Amino acid sequence: MDLTGARWHKSTKSGGNGGNCVEVAGNLPGVVLVRDTKDRDGGVLVFTPAAWQGFVEFAREAACADK
Repeated sequence: MDLTGARWHKSTKSGGNGGNCVEVAGNLPGVVLVRDTKDRDGGVLVFTPAAWQGFVEFAREAACADK
């Protein structure tokens, strides 16, 4: 998969220390890419947009349940 056009971003809530962060690229057709900021040249996880949206919704609900 050619990733040269991927536009990576991380959460604005992420600290600037490069800690436990992931970057997401959602600009390529039909896929959402996720990588570790500590190893940008390492592996990339590939999700369908529907699977990624399901994960985000689950994480959001879980975070709200912990409050």
